[in-house]
Amino acid sequence: MNTIYSWQQEIWQKLTQSHDFRSHALLLKGKQGIGKYEFARHLAKSLLCTASVTKQEACGKCLSCGWFEQHGHPNFYQVAPEALSVNPGENSEKEENEEKPNSPATKKNASQQISIEQIRKLTDFVYMTGHQGGYKIILIYPVETMNSAAANALLKKLEEPPADVLFILVTHQAQRLLPTIRSRCQQIAMPAPDVETSVAWLKQQAVSDPEACLAVAGFSPLSALLFDKGENAAHYQQFIQQISEPARLEPMALAEAMQPVSLPVVVNWLQKWCYDLISYRATGKNRYYLNQLAAIQALSGQIDLLECITFARALNSKRQLSHHPLNPRLFLEELFIAYGLMMNGR
Repeated sequence: MNTIYSWQQEIWQKLTQSHDFRSHALLLKGKQGIGKYEFARHLAKSLLCTASVTKQEACGKCLSCGWFEQHGHPNFYQVAPEALSVNPGENSEKEENEEKPNSPATKKNASQQISIEQIRKLTDFVYMTGHQGGYKIILIYPVETMNSAAANALLKKLEEPPADVLFILVTHQAQRLLPTIRSRCQQIAMPAPDVETSVAWLKQQAVSDPEACLAVAGFSPLSALLFDKGENAAHYQQFIQQISEPARLEPMALAEAMQPVSLPVVVNWLQKWCYDLISYRATGKNRYYLNQLAAIQALSGQIDLLECITFARALNSKRQLSHHPLNPRLFLEELFIAYGLMMNGR
């Protein structure tokens, strides 16, 4: 990414018109899939650039910019869960993406959390003099994936940071952070583009059905792009085929088919499906699955509304458990069995 997304231009100008930030730590917060991660990297690169003319954009040509692009800048340190870090194409990530590890085995074993060991490794970087006495930047993404020990370790560093260090924290769910961490950061609400802007951008990326992709991705353009170009497209079609025909649903087979997909992603697909069933029953409109209107229309008239609402609420707890299931296969089987029973009135 060489430029800021169009919907980020205004916040970029406000933030970079002066490099004298009001805090030693920035907290970029906003919904998933709107470009917070790429914005944070772009900001870090511009701050580290040694030849910027405008002081707002990295030149892209100096030694510092070269180091940054090659993931070797001595004054930049990034912290992320192992499940995200295993992808060597880190700079090409379209933010908040579904993990793309190198192998199925890696995907199952890679941690979804930022550990205390990762935060402890920051100590030397934070408190030692930077390369050529320069500014040092630490990017932590997504910061809400820190476990409690890691969060407390980070808090200690935020309480007494050296003057030449800037923390850039990126979060999809600021409410999950310790209040003491939030209070020590300059909080920046990252803008989300409207539907028209998102659709126009997706068309530029050659997405074939931008309206439908945007809706199913929760109206986050980068998530929509990843949905269209990503590796889960075939699995999504299998999911829709069975979920939309609950009388023919085979929970065990569907659980097996969904094995390669991140569990939170599968739960989120089902949450949106239930939302559309309830929404169409109540308002005659669906929000997420635009191309499945006929199925949603038919099924919404068959459901027990209170049972569907109860099941949808239960999925909120399932979403949290999906990050650390004891048995992923059993987790999915139970999920689809419960859906089938709810839809078939048993």
